[in-house]
Amino acid sequence: MVCIACLLPLFLVPIVNILPLLFDFIMAKIYRLFGWEYRKPERAPPACPYKPAAKTGYASKVGPETEPGVPEASSKPVGVTDGKQE
Repeated sequence: MVCIACLLPLFLVPIVNILPLLFDFIMAKIYRLFGWEYRKPERAPPACPYKPAAKTGYASKVGPETEPGVPEASSKPVGVTDGKQE
C-alpha cells in the first residue's frame, strides 16, 4: 500500500499549474458580467533556475585590449619623479 501523503504531490502539481488559467477564466467571466473586456496579462516565460558555467581561459578574452606584446601607455615617462621627498 502507498501512503496518501506520498501521493499528494502527484495531484498538487497539476492543480498548481492550472491555477493561472483558472484565474484568467474566472476574471473573464466577471468582466463579461460588467460588460468589460478582460485581457490576459503577458506572463514571463519560464526561466531555467540553473545558470550556465562561466567560460574561463584565454579564448574568452580575445580582443584588441588584450593583445600580447602591446605595453600599456603611462602618463609619466620612466625616470621622472614628482620631486617629493620623505
